[in-house]
Amino acid sequence: MKNYISEYKKKTKTSAKIFTRSLKLHVNGVSHNIRFYEPYPFVVKSSSGKNLVDVDNNKYTDYWMGHWSLILGHGPKNVKESLKKQIEKSWMYGTVNEQTIKLSELISKAVPVAEKIRYVTSGTEATMYAVRLARSVTGRKIIAKIDGGWHGYTSDLLKSVNWPFTESESSGVVNEEKIVSVPYNDLEGSLRILKKHAKDLAGIIIEPVLGGGGCIPATPEYLKGIQEFVHKNKSLFILDEIVTGFRFRFGCLYPTMKLDPDIVTLGKIVGGGMAIGVMCGKKEIMGYADTTGKKKSERSYVGGGTFSANPASMVSGYATLSHLKSKKSVYSKINSLGEFARKEIENVFDGKVTVTGKGSLFMTHFLKDGITEITNSAQAAKCDGIKLAKYHFKMISHDGIFFLPGKLGAISDAHSKDDIKRMVLASENF
Repeated sequence: MKNYISEYKKKTKTSAKIFTRSLKLHVNGVSHNIRFYEPYPFVVKSSSGKNLVDVDNNKYTDYWMGHWSLILGHGPKNVKESLKKQIEKSWMYGTVNEQTIKLSELISKAVPVAEKIRYVTSGTEATMYAVRLARSVTGRKIIAKIDGGWHGYTSDLLKSVNWPFTESESSGVVNEEKIVSVPYNDLEGSLRILKKHAKDLAGIIIEPVLGGGGCIPATPEYLKGIQEFVHKNKSLFILDEIVTGFRFRFGCLYPTMKLDPDIVTLGKIVGGGMAIGVMCGKKEIMGYADTTGKKKSERSYVGGGTFSANPASMVSGYATLSHLKSKKSVYSKINSLGEFARKEIENVFDGKVTVTGKGSLFMTHFLKDGITEITNSAQAAKCDGIKLAKYHFKMISHDGIFFLPGKLGAISDAHSKDDIKRMVLASENF
């Protein structure tokens, strides 16, 4: 590992100098906790297609892909041209614009539950408002989530994210007793906890594929069982498809499992690389957010923010989704590349790893302590995270391949099978 750190430092001297300046101005030098890694993150000056280029002119094949949001790659031509045209007109109105309507028409046709839509500027806001809406609709206070489930930094959901799940995630968070956590892919265990809180259960929020919790798909049986209980209990079933929406198919993942959510949150891909968050749901539920003629006690005060539905984000999202709709072969390509990556990486490590994921998402887990499979975030947390970070750092420093150390990888339309083969070769060398 020392050799890789030395190699990295030699290649990234300008990054080191610039990051020293950043440390003086920003907390830990970054504006998102996960973007820092030892000895320091390289500083990007440009990106294009599948590549990042740092200030020392090192080129990296990128599998982080803008927090998994760039399904078409960095700076795709059609999105770039659409943004240029919009910026000529301006990029911030602060009023109603037709670009929003066009994007919503695309989303509503692809996502059956999106009978009504409200835009925000981040996934965190979308999930924050979704649980507020659930509490307003039901008149109840408790929200259930998954062990290891990540829904952004909202205080309403900042519980049992990182192992051990029994410890508080942060100081400054109050009302943690109003959040309960259930084990992923364990229907019996989850129902046992939900039944204890049934009377005051406003809803449950679930990712159909755990993102930050280990890139782990839920079984359809698990999700159907949770949904059945929640609906019988007159609670809300909320699916967080911020990562999964438009990632595996044109639309959300939930229809392939024959699920009937009340609210779905979207983000990442639907913004085409621009800031976005989306809360959408059934008309009667979203209607609680309508403040017209309502008393304060009758409404769910769900906002958007200064930059919500800004025309630049709307145009970027529309260009991205329009391309995906007209060229659905993107999905067959990237999903097959993901399957190839998972299979080949497992072959390389010959039983020492499990590679989880679905479609174009994948994450390597170095097995230890008797763990043989990964079906929940507790098992993922017990794997060798230090070795995973070393594996990723080796590829950054030596192979010109970028994963955010310790995180899952996302394949874009800009990647090729040769790129995956090169990553597999780098894995062999590790």
